[in-house]
Amino acid sequence: MKKIVYIASFLVLIISSSCTDFLDNNPRGVLSEDDVVTPQSIEGFMNAAYAQLGNDHYDSPYSLWPFGNVRSDDAYKGGSGTNDIQNFHFFEVSNNIRPDFGELDSFWYISYVGVSRVNKALKALEIIDENEYPLKERRIAEMRFLRGHFYFMLKIMYRNVPYITEDIPVEDYKLIANNALSNEALWEKIAEDFEAAAEVLPDTQSQVGRATKKAAYAYLAKTRLYQAYTQDEKYNVTGTNAAHLQQVVDASEKVIGKASLEGDFANNFLPGSYENGPESLFAIQFSDNDGTLYGRLNFSDVLSTPQGLGCCDFHKPSQNLVNAFKTDANGLPEFDTYNNDDFDYKNIDEFTVDPRLYHTVAMPGLPYKYDPEYLYVEAWVRNPGTYGYYASLKENVAPSCSCVVNIDPFYGNSKNRIQIRYADVLLFRAEALIELGRQAEALPLINEVRNRAAQSTGRLTYVTNFKINPYVDGVNCTWTQDFARKALRFERRLEFAMEGSRFFDLVRWGVTEEVMNTFYEGEKSKRSYYSDAHFDAEKEEYCPIPLAQINFSQGLYKQNSNY
Repeated sequence: MKKIVYIASFLVLIISSSCTDFLDNNPRGVLSEDDVVTPQSIEGFMNAAYAQLGNDHYDSPYSLWPFGNVRSDDAYKGGSGTNDIQNFHFFEVSNNIRPDFGELDSFWYISYVGVSRVNKALKALEIIDENEYPLKERRIAEMRFLRGHFYFMLKIMYRNVPYITEDIPVEDYKLIANNALSNEALWEKIAEDFEAAAEVLPDTQSQVGRATKKAAYAYLAKTRLYQAYTQDEKYNVTGTNAAHLQQVVDASEKVIGKASLEGDFANNFLPGSYENGPESLFAIQFSDNDGTLYGRLNFSDVLSTPQGLGCCDFHKPSQNLVNAFKTDANGLPEFDTYNNDDFDYKNIDEFTVDPRLYHTVAMPGLPYKYDPEYLYVEAWVRNPGTYGYYASLKENVAPSCSCVVNIDPFYGNSKNRIQIRYADVLLFRAEALIELGRQAEALPLINEVRNRAAQSTGRLTYVTNFKINPYVDGVNCTWTQDFARKALRFERRLEFAMEGSRFFDLVRWGVTEEVMNTFYEGEKSKRSYYSDAHFDAEKEEYCPIPLAQINFSQGLYKQNSNY
């Protein structure tokens, strides 16, 4: 398999020296900024910015699996035990989360490398004449899209981060505080990048992986949705901003009809010809057999392969998540009672479920990733006594796929990772409409997602216990605003389970303390390592600002609350 890849090559520019008498002579071999700004160098700068989308690592992953899933009620850390990447265990139990964690510093650093590369490209694009480089305005829009992407991740992780653009001289970086902008103002800056990108970008790009208009509007809708939930300085959600909610509706309108859901939910998580499909609005492009040693593999998720297939059995779906896929006699979620009894993979026909369960969770006795040659067995699990027998499916591929690469002890793969898909947009729009009191308009959007789930059974020939229906007001539900809100939030959990968004959804809604401490209470009788788990509100909604960054700023950066 070979795909278009983001080229990581980058130009090393100006070497500066300090004064001695001989430097009064004009130096030879030193290039000015104007000298190196050519169409070719600009392409190199932009390739470097795109390349940074995949320049992460499993302990500082852009897929956000430790921070969005393990930190929530959706997943257990996994691995050999609680000491295996212990700092992620501390996130799992909301205990001992400290500013000196190297993983947090690494994530901050690599994200700002992305920002820096974007700003370098933007600075060069400002200099070059459009006659010399006709794609100037489009490429500026692409870079602003990427900058918005990197800042969005930084914002949901740390909340208070320094906002640096191409207009700020390097020597002034030390003057930019991480709390210089209010919560609202920082969201506005991120939204402005996506808005500017959306106005210029084309509907399609000839090169796969470049940002498009619909991707920018989708990300704009997402940003405005987060911005709409107002927070005080202690992270308490104090309400919603109707103007921002309407901006979600307006931005999502620009995407509706310009993309579509996959006919089968599974297609979003399959390699090869399924990649960059109709639902994928923006995806990180990976590759193998591309002339490099191992290819451009997804190192974010390399640890989640079951131990029986490789290494290292991290990122394990929780029993609570599996229970959430159960359905009632009407084919609807068991909103309030789903966790009263556990789904048992040894007796699956005792339960009716949403079929998305089997696309999300691998369980003993069933084919792994739809491949009948590989039956998932209990012996594949590394530490069942601690983490149970389930494994994550979406980021993984069948062992027989040519996209699997052995990078001993890991088994990486080159399947793309979708960052934002059309189902996101449908549910962003539905959420905004519900919060605006227009829940009747949200109903068909949620049902569109549910109806697609209902028809996603073609690959699941080995199970038959499906029961899922759309919501029908006055028949199987009463579609009030409160019920619609509950349905929407449950739908997001089922649709995007194990995709890195769950914890950040809880923070946006202002329900993290309630949900997580209820989850911990339910888990303490099943897994002893949760015995002291407790989520501390007004603190653990966000990661601490890395101590190394505070020290580097010479104390300019201020620590988040209560760390």
